[in-house]
Amino acid sequence: MPDAEHPGTVLTDEELRTLDAHWRAANYLAAGQIYLMSNPLLTEPLRPEHIKPRLLGHWGTSPGLNLVYTHLNRVIKARDLNALCIWGPGHGGPSVFAGSWLEGSYSETYPDVTRDAEGMAKLFKQFSFPGGVPSHVAPDVPGSIHEGGELGYSLAHAYGAAFDNPDLVVACVIGDGEAETGPLAASWHSNKFLDPVHDGAVLPILHLNGYKIANPTVLARLPEPELDELLRGYGHEPIHVTSDDPLQVHRAMAEAFDAALDRIAELQRTAREDEGAERPHWPVIVLRTPKGWTGPAEVDGEPVAGTWRSHQVPLAGVRENPEHLRQLEAWLKSYRPEELFGADGRPRADVLACVPSGARRLGATPHANGGLLVRGLPIPSLDDFAVPVEKPGSALHEPTRVLGALLRQIMKDTATRRDFRLVGPDETASNRLQAVLDASGKAWQAQVLQVDEHLDRHGRVMEVLSEHLCQGWLEGYLLTGRHGLFSCYEAFVHIVDSMVNQHIKWLKTSRRLPWRAPIASLNYLLTSHVWRQDHNGFSHQDPGFVDHVLNKSPEVVRVYLPPDANTLLSVADHALRSRDYVNVIVAGKQPCFDWLSLDQARAHCARGAGIWEWAGTENGAEPDVVLACAGDVPTQEVLAAAQLLRRHLPELAVRVVNVVDMARLMPREEHPHGMSDFEYDGLFTADKPVIFAYHGYPWLIHRLAYRRTGHRNLHVRGYKEAGTTTTPFDMVVRNDLDRYRLVMDVIDRVPGLAVRAAAVRQQMADARTRHEAWIRDHGTDMPEVADWTWAS
Repeated sequence: MPDAEHPGTVLTDEELRTLDAHWRAANYLAAGQIYLMSNPLLTEPLRPEHIKPRLLGHWGTSPGLNLVYTHLNRVIKARDLNALCIWGPGHGGPSVFAGSWLEGSYSETYPDVTRDAEGMAKLFKQFSFPGGVPSHVAPDVPGSIHEGGELGYSLAHAYGAAFDNPDLVVACVIGDGEAETGPLAASWHSNKFLDPVHDGAVLPILHLNGYKIANPTVLARLPEPELDELLRGYGHEPIHVTSDDPLQVHRAMAEAFDAALDRIAELQRTAREDEGAERPHWPVIVLRTPKGWTGPAEVDGEPVAGTWRSHQVPLAGVRENPEHLRQLEAWLKSYRPEELFGADGRPRADVLACVPSGARRLGATPHANGGLLVRGLPIPSLDDFAVPVEKPGSALHEPTRVLGALLRQIMKDTATRRDFRLVGPDETASNRLQAVLDASGKAWQAQVLQVDEHLDRHGRVMEVLSEHLCQGWLEGYLLTGRHGLFSCYEAFVHIVDSMVNQHIKWLKTSRRLPWRAPIASLNYLLTSHVWRQDHNGFSHQDPGFVDHVLNKSPEVVRVYLPPDANTLLSVADHALRSRDYVNVIVAGKQPCFDWLSLDQARAHCARGAGIWEWAGTENGAEPDVVLACAGDVPTQEVLAAAQLLRRHLPELAVRVVNVVDMARLMPREEHPHGMSDFEYDGLFTADKPVIFAYHGYPWLIHRLAYRRTGHRNLHVRGYKEAGTTTTPFDMVVRNDLDRYRLVMDVIDRVPGLAVRAAAVRQQMADARTRHEAWIRDHGTDMPEVADWTWAS
C-alpha cells in the first residue's frame, strides 16, 4: 500500500473517466458474447430473435477480470512494461476475448472479426457457438498460454513463463475457486525458486468474488488478518483492493498496481546490484469484488449480483420470458454503449486511451506465442556420448547415466542463453542424471546450510516434491519459447495425468491455428520403473502412464521404450529437437546390457520397430515363432529366452523383433507413425505365433494391434499388478514375463512342439520352481540369472 516513499497513485479525472470507459466497454462486450447473436449495438429494441438459442458462458468472474485487463493496460502503457497475463478463473473467456478485441490484437489475428459493428456481431455470435470459440481462455485467444478449463495450474504456469525471462512481468489472476485446489496451494512455494537476477517477476492477483458454482469459497470467507498471515507465510506482501464502488475501485486498483510494480522493480534492482541480497518477499494483490458485479441485482425475486446465482448466465429464459428480456436490455444499456462505440461500432478514443500499442498489448505479446521466440536447442554430437558395443550383450551401462552426460553438455551450452531446464520431483541424482549438476546447480532461493549440496540461486535444475509444480513450471517455460525435460519415477507421473491431458489438447488445438508457431515438445523421461523397485515395492510399481497417453490425440503423442543406452541417446536427441509433441520415454536407470552400437541404434529408432537378426535363428527362412519385446527388461528376457530356444530347440526358426516406438503397432490410419498392414504382417507375420514381452500392462498391446490380421496369434506378457519388494528377476517371474515362461509360451503355441518339446517345457517350469526356493534361501537371484550374458 502507499507509504512515505511511495505516496500512491493519484488519477486525474480524465484518467479515471477513460479507465472506466474501457472497463464498461469490456463488460458490455463480455455480456454481449453470452447473449447476443445480432443487434450488437442495441440500435433497435431488443427482441427474442437477437438472442442466442442456447445461452452458454460464465458472467460471474467477468467484471473482475475486465477490471484487471483495464488496469494492466494502464501500467503497461505508462511504464512501457513487458508483460504477460495468465487468466486462471475457469470460464474467463468473455473478458479476454473482449480485451483483445478492444486493443485490436483479436482482429489482427482473425481479420474477419473486424473492430467495428460487423466484427462485434461476429465476436458475439461465435462465443460458445457451433463452429465458434470455447468459453475458456483457450489457445484460440490471442495472448493466452493457459487453458482455463481445469483449475489449479495458473500460478505454476506463470512462474514457468517468468523463469529465464528477466525483463518479463507475469501477472496471474487466481480465482478463489481455483485457490482451493492442491496444485495451486503448492504453487505459492514457487517464489522460493524464482531467481530475481535471471528470472522475471510474477505478480499474483488473488481475485476473491466469494463464490464458486453454488458454494462460498474458503479464502473469501477468511478474515482479512488471517488471509494476510497465510499469504505472508507463503512469502508474499499482500496489497488489498476491496470495493464495490466503480469509481473508487479504479483509484484503489491504480494504487495497488503501482505499489506492486514499484516493489518488484526495487526487489529486482537490489538483487541484481547486490548478489548477497536476501530472498525477496514479492507483492500479491488481493482483489475483492462482488461476483457478477454490474449485472442484474435481482432476478425473479432472488438476489443475483454478489451471489453464486451470477456464476453462469444470470438471466436464463430471455427468449421466452419478456421480463427477462427487458432486464437484459436494461443491463446492457446500463454500460451506455453509445458513449463507448461510434455509430460504426468502433471503440471511441476514450475507451482506447489506456491501451498500449504493438507487441506491448496483452493479446500481441510474443511470450504468449512461444514458437515465435524458440531457438533450436544446441544438441552436441551423440558420438561423444555413445557407449562402445563390440558385441551385443557383452557389457552393461546405466542408460540414464549415459543420457545425463549429454544433458550436462546441453546445460553447459545453454548457460548464456538460459533456455533449457531439467525438472523433477527431487529425483535428479536418484535417476542417475546427476552429471547435469556439474553444469548447473539446483534452483533454490531459501535458506542454505553447510551440509547442502548443489543448491544454486541461479540454477536451472529444478527439484520439488510436487509433480504438479514440475509439470506446470515446464509447461509455462515451453509455451513461452524455451526447452526442457521432465524426469520422474514412472509410477508417480500419474499425478499429472489431468495436466498432460490439458497440454495435449492445447497442442492439438494450436496445430489448427496457423498464427500459433510450433513450440518445443513436452518431454518426459520415466525411469525408476516398474521392474526395478527393489526397495520400494508395490507402491512404486505402475507402468500405466503410457496407456493414458496413447489414448490421446495421435498427432500429438509419442511413446518410446529404448532397450539400451545408445537407443536412449537416439530417442532423446529426436525428442529434444521436436516441436508440438508430448514425448514419453521410458528407460531404466539400473545397469542394462548394451545391444546396439550408436549407428545401429539410430537406424533402429528411425524404423521404430525391427528384426534383430543376430538374436534370431530364422536364417532367411520363414519363422516358426516371433519373439517380440518393448522395454529394457522385456528385451533382456526375450533375448535370454531366444538363447534358451537356440540351445534346447536349435531346429526352431525364431525371429526376434524389438519395438522402440509404440505407435508403430497402430494402423497407419490411426497414427502417423503406424505401420501399414503390409508392413506389420511382414514384420510379425500374418499366421505365426507372436509372443510379446511388454514393459507395461499387456492389454495395451492387444488394443494397439486388435485390427491386425494376426491378432488372434498374439500372446502378450507384461505387468499384471503382481508387485512386491523382491529381487529383480522375481518381479518378472511373478508377472509371467520371465525367460522360462516365454519359452513355455513358445512350446505351448507353436504347432507340434507340445509333445516334441515336453521335456524342455518341464525344464523351464522346474527352473521357475528352483528360482522361488533360491531367493527365499539366499535373498538374491540365481547365478544363472544374475550372471547371464548374451554371450554366455
